Amino acid sequence: MSYTALYRKWRPVSFEDVKGQDPIVQTLKNQITSERIGHAYLFCGTRGTGKTSIAKIFARAVNCEHPVDGSPCNECPTCRSIQSGSSMNVVEIDAASNNGVENIRDIREQVQYPPTEGRYRVYIIDEVHMLSIGAFNALLKTLEEPPSYVIFILATTEVHKIPITILSRCQRYDFKRISLETIADRLRELTQAEQIQVEDKALLYVAKAADGSLRDALSLLDQCVAFHYGKVLTYDNALEVLGAVDSGVFSQMFGAIVEGRTKDCICSLEEIVIQGRELGQFVTDFIWYMRNLLLIQSADDAEGLVDMSEENLKQLRSDAGKADGTTLMRYIRIFSELSNQLRYASQKRVLVEVALIKLTRPSMEPNLDAILQRLGDLEAQMEDLEAGRMAIPMAAVYQEAGSAPAGQAPRTGAGPGADGGTVPQAAAPYAPGLQADSGAAPEKVALPQAQLEDLKLVRNEWAKIVRSMGGGARSYLRDTVVEPGGEGCLTIVFMDPMNYDMGKRPTVIGELERYVEANFSRSIYFKTRLAGRGERLNTIYVTQEELEEKIHMDITYEDE
Repeated sequence: MSYTALYRKWRPVSFEDVKGQDPIVQTLKNQITSERIGHAYLFCGTRGTGKTSIAKIFARAVNCEHPVDGSPCNECPTCRSIQSGSSMNVVEIDAASNNGVENIRDIREQVQYPPTEGRYRVYIIDEVHMLSIGAFNALLKTLEEPPSYVIFILATTEVHKIPITILSRCQRYDFKRISLETIADRLRELTQAEQIQVEDKALLYVAKAADGSLRDALSLLDQCVAFHYGKVLTYDNALEVLGAVDSGVFSQMFGAIVEGRTKDCICSLEEIVIQGRELGQFVTDFIWYMRNLLLIQSADDAEGLVDMSEENLKQLRSDAGKADGTTLMRYIRIFSELSNQLRYASQKRVLVEVALIKLTRPSMEPNLDAILQRLGDLEAQMEDLEAGRMAIPMAAVYQEAGSAPAGQAPRTGAGPGADGGTVPQAAAPYAPGLQADSGAAPEKVALPQAQLEDLKLVRNEWAKIVRSMGGGARSYLRDTVVEPGGEGCLTIVFMDPMNYDMGKRPTVIGELERYVEANFSRSIYFKTRLAGRGERLNTIYVTQEELEEKIHMDITYEDE
């Protein structure tokens, strides 16, 4: 017996076998059970979602001698004759090749005759949008008032091409793309039934590559199994057959782009070409990778919108913090334009290389997006410089109090504040854009040693920490001050009410706490507050011993 493709062998034969279209299936079953069957149906949706399969099941169900809960029994003579294609009651027409007026006239003549067996004559017109205008006009009257024993089922992937006069005469059912989980579960069932050994990760990738089409998924699986016949189908095997690129390569490529490493980008592309990967597919997959990064940045709890494993999600979250939303949208725009160009290009590799150079060197593009990215880079450089300037006064503050940052020895000798006088006001603010009142001396407050160490650590690295946050969090935390909040806790003081409303969200604070724990091995939780009008933020924090030994003044203790 000749081999039958998987998508043909496993075509649904009852409503229970249909996957991912539960609302449509339930509606049709209820119509059959209650005998409220319409005369014209329009099935529309993307390819491989079950339109034709459901139409055939419906044609058998309305003529079945012993239906079971609205589904055909597939055992009676009527069901068997329809399933074998020998029945005169079910007519399938391909509108792509039978799109003329004369073909519709033949249908009009045929509907005058009642069925010889069964109750209904069913006409399934596939790709109905291919009919000519004259054919549509010829179908109108018959479609509106057919004989009681005639049912029309129209199927199309391009519903916008169908005249409104046809649409208004049909019950319309929109077939949605089948979810990744549903496709993967169906593939697992079929591989077990076919005794095919396959890795679960490979099935997930095939399901993802199908883009919501179960038929495409079965065709891709058939292709992969044929290439590695008799062997375990692994994830790498699936990538090799489908000409795809692993997500780890996308992560490396994205990191090189953000850091401006043009050579590394070109070398990675060279490896992709040598491995025989299809460049058009690479560009498409990379666009989706950056789309996922943008979703992770822009939406809270966006993990539900991204179909991938927890391991890949962890890498995705890490990459999402490397570039802001504006930069990501620029990357997506350039690669989207590239995707359109590759369709008709003879030198695809050259075009991809040019696009990568554009991404790593924004100065080569004179448009607004590139200019904004260059301005963002300049801002980051200015913040670095500002943070460097602030580190010096901060060290001076600690030295005035008799202590020094880690790795530095306390400095002795004359200097501002060395004799208990005032400390320069330049040392007071610890975030860019904040200035303390230059007319008042800073207050000195004693802290326990552990709290002071946490404060010193975070304040010294605050500018770097803020830059490491995601695009939204970075903008909210800009122009903030860190102050003590108690044992194991620091308080973030916001100057702007709008930034305060956005920055106090649990997602922002959670991201900040995870970063501090991962990079400084400190479990510090953060509180937030909004600074009052005219509030001084130039308080100097030292230990009780430092105040008692070095500074001769009344001691103020902060409540823990």
